[in-house]
Amino acid sequence: MRVVFVHGACVRDGAWWWHRTGELLAERGVASRAPALPSCGETGAAVGAHGPGLAEDVAAVRRELTASDEPTVVVAHSYGGVVTAEAAAGVGSVRHLLLVSSYLPEVGQSLASFGEEAPAPFLDVDPEGGTFGVRPALLTQVFLQDCDTEVRAQAPSRLARQSVTVIGAPVAAAAWHQVPSTYLVCAQDRGTSADRQRGFAARAGAVVELDAGHHPFLSRPAAVRDLVLGL
Repeated sequence: MRVVFVHGACVRDGAWWWHRTGELLAERGVASRAPALPSCGETGAAVGAHGPGLAEDVAAVRRELTASDEPTVVVAHSYGGVVTAEAAAGVGSVRHLLLVSSYLPEVGQSLASFGEEAPAPFLDVDPEGGTFGVRPALLTQVFLQDCDTEVRAQAPSRLARQSVTVIGAPVAAAAWHQVPSTYLVCAQDRGTSADRQRGFAARAGAVVELDAGHHPFLSRPAAVRDLVLGL
């Protein structure tokens, strides 16, 4: 078995965001990968209104998923669930989807389908530049309140501006209809409330709750490792 991690919006260096859980999985003989998302500027292309968007992110993740026939668990976080819905569709090696504070969109739905009418207060949207990002001053209190000082110190440098087009781009497939899925509700998440997550989780095959914030793979890596191994 292998694990493919798909990170959320407005960050780069995906392997870092997953590294604590990935290292614990490696100790159990399970390899993991975290493909770069072009819409976050991770592949060198300039982000913006005419930069890489959802289609490029889907293609990047799909390339990783189809690069091996080894049975694969995809762990998708936040926006990563939108990417995974399309990227994992029809890939025979994908055996389970684990959605962490994330989404299971139907065909035609987008990230915007799960949000409020106005942008969240922790987001900084630049319509002229065609990008959006997390306000650095709010990163810790909204997303990392249960993480240790090392994570809090290292995370700000890994924020990224992202092409705003990903917000309204609809998915062309919904892998969760064919692939078994589990939703991990993060009960202390201040970015997406637990109640909203439970609503999103209604589409998943199974639901697990963890007393953690938005990034449990950093704050509670052993718990996430055990959940993945159980799949």
